[in-house]
Amino acid sequence: MSCQSKKQPALKKITRGLTVGSIITGSTFFHGPPVLALGLTKLLKSSSKVDETNIKITNSWLSVNNWLIDHVLPNTQWDISVDERLDLNLQGRYLMTCNHQSWVDTTVNQYFGLTRMPLTRFFTKWELIFIPFVGQAFKILGFPMMKRHSKAQIAKNPELKYHDMDEARKSCEQLLSQPFTLLNYLEGTRFTPEKQAQQQSPYQYLLKPKAGGLALALDILGNEIDALVDMTIVYPDGAPGYGEFWLGEVPRIAVNLRKIEIPAWVLAGHYDEDAEFREKFQNWVDTLWAEKDQLIGKMKATYQTAVE
Repeated sequence: MSCQSKKQPALKKITRGLTVGSIITGSTFFHGPPVLALGLTKLLKSSSKVDETNIKITNSWLSVNNWLIDHVLPNTQWDISVDERLDLNLQGRYLMTCNHQSWVDTTVNQYFGLTRMPLTRFFTKWELIFIPFVGQAFKILGFPMMKRHSKAQIAKNPELKYHDMDEARKSCEQLLSQPFTLLNYLEGTRFTPEKQAQQQSPYQYLLKPKAGGLALALDILGNEIDALVDMTIVYPDGAPGYGEFWLGEVPRIAVNLRKIEIPAWVLAGHYDEDAEFREKFQNWVDTLWAEKDQLIGKMKATYQTAVE
């Protein structure tokens, strides 16, 4: 009996893994080709109808993922708190910042946002373009894709410093024709204690924020957005891997959304051209990040108290 009881959880995990993997793979192959095919038509002529159709197809793909979360991973407890000042809707225009600990963060964002906000795009690495279906879909759907150049490469070719910014600017400008949510992971990479120590980060739960991407987005979109939203994600039992999440091994996820008021001076300055403004903007972002660090501490303490 003892051997059988040990095998049952393993069998359940394998069954769940096969179910989730099969459905996600099938859904991707079902939804991916139409997005790619319609995306190719944009090479000949841009079309708002094509964009709208691609967003509907993408939302359908996300709805399959969310169905899996609700019906195949029912053991995950969600604790979602939304600032009462936030009036989120599917026709809005939002900039969003978020802490970054795991690939699961993006799935959490999509799970929350699918029925509450427009499709979320986020700044992502150009290298993801080579992931079949997903990478090409990122490009077609207007995700700002950034190439990371080393200091040595920029020293040899200074123009590389501005190339990514120009591409990101074009992607941001294209969003203005539709409702959107544009997400920026200000830390630029996933949090680990090793990275935190290497950076000598002043925050307990966060890496240092990089302000350039947010400054660019606010410069282009700031007067057109309905709100700057800060999402904070906490995994009370430790940041999970992507596989752990889809195997149902994440018992609790806490999400907090708050509205960030944008000072008038933020929309009046020029980040690239004004060193004094750049320093002031970075200090503003640092202050927001310090508040976020305190919020994470409070959220974690709530769960620790509950356990005790």
